[in-house]
Amino acid sequence: MKVKLKNVFVIYFLVSVIGLMYALLQLGQPCDCSQHLRSASELLHGKDKKISQLLSEVKRLQAHGKGSDLEGAALPIIYAITPTYARLVQKAELVRISQTFLHVKNFHWIVVEDSPVKTQLVSELLAQSGLRFTHLHTETPKEHKRKESDPNWLKPRGVEQRNLALQWLRENRELSEEGIVYFADDDNTYSLRLFDEIRSTKRVSVWPVGLVGGLRFERPLVEKGKVVGFYTAWKPNRPFPMDMAGFAIALQLLLANREARFDLLAERGYLESSLLQSLVSIEELEPRADNCTKVLVWHTRTEKPKMKQEELLQKQGLGSDPSIEV
Repeated sequence: MKVKLKNVFVIYFLVSVIGLMYALLQLGQPCDCSQHLRSASELLHGKDKKISQLLSEVKRLQAHGKGSDLEGAALPIIYAITPTYARLVQKAELVRISQTFLHVKNFHWIVVEDSPVKTQLVSELLAQSGLRFTHLHTETPKEHKRKESDPNWLKPRGVEQRNLALQWLRENRELSEEGIVYFADDDNTYSLRLFDEIRSTKRVSVWPVGLVGGLRFERPLVEKGKVVGFYTAWKPNRPFPMDMAGFAIALQLLLANREARFDLLAERGYLESSLLQSLVSIEELEPRADNCTKVLVWHTRTEKPKMKQEELLQKQGLGSDPSIEV
């Protein structure tokens, strides 16, 4: 065994010496490296050029972003008034529309709860929404409150809540301030284009609303850029036969007419008219959405959830965890 190991070490030593001698001899040989150096130089030059282009693009995008911010700052604020009340789909509705509102520049969300206090659910949702908001609350008088089993048309919801929001605007905004007021109920679906359309409202702007009044849509009828009537099936002789989602009002017009408000006692279908009659005539309405030919808001309404299984489990003491917010 000792002899074999010695032979291995000798062979290893000889191979190492030969390899070292060969390497030393190679050091003295001429080497044409110019092609490799040229390729490396071209590669570095190409990378420098690419980096320079990327830096220029970054600067351009930064400048564009600043320009957009400045442009956004100059836009009139849209004040969206949303009355809301406690129900199983309340959070889902508010989350859905808040995700749309996040994409609207210069936007202020006024959320008014039909409640004697501000609820934790709505307070936390607003705090986490990323939106500029005002949180208010007022309870609808019991004699005017719709029961859960009542049909939607029996009594109007959100009347006192919308009026409180108008009061807040009058107490916290000046007549010199520009802005647009829109009544954005939490059970509607909104196209972002709608907010671009209403931003230039001078007095009262109007447009179609989809899936409302038992029709595919209701809309103002326009001739030569002027509203001349309304396409609607139910009580077409109302002063303003329109849905709440179908108009926006200039802030200055509301501030100048401090008594303008929704009538809690208005006849069914006349709630919108009770406010608009004190602000504008039909001839003064400003058609939007391509002369009221495009639908940009839909009265979708989330389906009321069926809770039969939940109720059965609750009777057995096996209902879902009440601490998990839905």
